[in-house]
Amino acid sequence: MKKEILRFSDVTLIYHTPREETIAAEHLTFSVSEGEFVAIIGPSGCGKTTLLSLAAGLLRPSSGKVEREGNCGYMLQRDELFPWRTIEKNIYLPLEIMKMNDGEHRKRARDLAVKYGLGDFLGSYPSQLSGGMRQRAALIRTLAPDPDLLLLDEPFSALDYQTRLNVTEDVSEIIRSEGKTAVLITHDISEAVSLADRILVLSKRPAHVAYAHELDFGEIKNPLKRREASGFSHWFELLWRELNG
Repeated sequence: MKKEILRFSDVTLIYHTPREETIAAEHLTFSVSEGEFVAIIGPSGCGKTTLLSLAAGLLRPSSGKVEREGNCGYMLQRDELFPWRTIEKNIYLPLEIMKMNDGEHRKRARDLAVKYGLGDFLGSYPSQLSGGMRQRAALIRTLAPDPDLLLLDEPFSALDYQTRLNVTEDVSEIIRSEGKTAVLITHDISEAVSLADRILVLSKRPAHVAYAHELDFGEIKNPLKRREASGFSHWFELLWRELNG
């Protein structure tokens, strides 16, 4: 049995203001196992990004417990690369922040960049790269400190449709090749089905896990091939009904 990397146990989060309180999540319970790719979808405004903030330790639950093994990397909706730094120096940024900026860790980050097609662009600036390559660089930056868990907050939403398909394939290959555990927040049902091993469907606010599904694509891990698979439309229609029911 694989060890759990992330566990939410009966988590409730309440936001307080001088005039009112808002229950963002209530009795939220789920876990993510080592090497698993979990996608989380839910109605707009249900608190999907709040869930990632809890997982990262940026927010503390009002009640219940969030437990995480090891460190995590957080990939945002936009690449957020610093325009005045080269791609290489952008990739090194988390190493500098975490005081891991030694030769061994820098070599690992460079090797990842070369392995996944950015070797010729390490001396370039973000403005010189396409949107897809910038997002790939952002993922390599997230991987540079070798996190145990990747938290992906709609990382493809700022890209056009064609670029999104290509980058989704890149990101899937990198995460699975590196054996990483990942939690993806997305509003795109097709994206969730094409990428994940398991999908959690959140309710309207206050959020809790309304449905949980383990996908049955067998050995098909490639996102584009999944979209062509016979079971793809079944999962899309089922999740659509659950979100809009």
